[in-house]
Amino acid sequence: MSTQPKLADFVRSGDAQTDAVEITPFVFMARGVSNAHLVTTSDGDVIVNCGMPEDGERAKVLFAPHRTGPIRYIILTQSHADHFGGVPEFQEEGTQIVGGPDYVGARDDMMGLQSFFGKRTFKLWGSTLKRDKPPMPIPQVTPDIFVDRELTLDVGDRTFQLISAPEGETVDNIVVWMPKEKIVFTGNTFGPVWLSMPFLNTLRGDKPRLVKTYLKSLEKIRALGAEIVVTGHGEPIVGKERIKADLDKMHAAVSYVRDYTLEGMKAGKTVHQLMREFAFPDDIKIGDFHGKAMWAVKSIWREYSGWFHYEDGTTELYGVPRSSVDADLVELAGGAEKLAERAKARLDAGEPLEALHLVAIALGAEPGNRAALLVKKDASALLLERSGQSNLSETMWLRSEIADVDAALGA
Repeated sequence: MSTQPKLADFVRSGDAQTDAVEITPFVFMARGVSNAHLVTTSDGDVIVNCGMPEDGERAKVLFAPHRTGPIRYIILTQSHADHFGGVPEFQEEGTQIVGGPDYVGARDDMMGLQSFFGKRTFKLWGSTLKRDKPPMPIPQVTPDIFVDRELTLDVGDRTFQLISAPEGETVDNIVVWMPKEKIVFTGNTFGPVWLSMPFLNTLRGDKPRLVKTYLKSLEKIRALGAEIVVTGHGEPIVGKERIKADLDKMHAAVSYVRDYTLEGMKAGKTVHQLMREFAFPDDIKIGDFHGKAMWAVKSIWREYSGWFHYEDGTTELYGVPRSSVDADLVELAGGAEKLAERAKARLDAGEPLEALHLVAIALGAEPGNRAALLVKKDASALLLERSGQSNLSETMWLRSEIADVDAALGA
């Protein structure tokens, strides 16, 4: 059994794939960072998502034995590069590309900010996506057709209803419903891992997803009565009753987190208090594989209350961070070594987060202080152990923090 987080296994699962996965006799899957799908019809083929550029190369080869005619449409369920990167591999003369509402705006926001997002993404995903050659460049892909709310495409003997279902991951997110076959392609509407908490605002950074909009999209998909759900990662979910039960559970879980947060706000609790105290009832608990419930509490708090934290006071209004007084605090403490000693005592008492607060002050004044760096490494290692390493972002963040300390120590 893999010791990697489930999501890490998903995004690397295509590396050793030698044959396309037959979901039905007319739907095939090629695994990748995000999966690509081929749907055959009596009048040509339809591609739903194409993966990253490297994934597209592999998917084209895997799909070749199952192709039945020209590619009529390439449908992109969202504007992230792991869905459109492989488009050039499949685009033929006459192929039309379909995207969701404001696909171009959402794509340009993400791609245009890569100087900001890139190093954050690499810290969280770099070792997971390690390849034996440099990554291929991301193509500029612009749809020919945009879905506003709904759009129906008839291709041969098959009908594809494209439905706007925003904010699973992007504002332009769409799902692909095949009403006769009772199959729905949801992309990453529900995140990359089924029955998992949505990542309403990723660690990498992204536009926040609104919980109310997420729930409305879930309700749209639940109302379809699908018998097969094909997601952006992992295996399809099969069985009408199972799908309904799972979607009911996800709806109940996310609604519970929202209601818990709002009730806590009304009761005068702080966001950090609500994060610490959160626990799911056993009957609606879902996974924390990509997003986490405690992070959703923080996202929902901000969605409803905005950026200003009253408990942090006046300094929140201005561009001078708390770290600007690190040197003063270190001087008052008698030096970074003294703070490192106190941090080590908090760590030894089983309080790694308190230790990291103290270490941050010490390193803010003396970035190379060895004693503080060692406490930071040990505190991060303890948090990694306690995490269970099931959530990819949490796991890779902590591993990266440990690696950064090792580099600073010259290990």
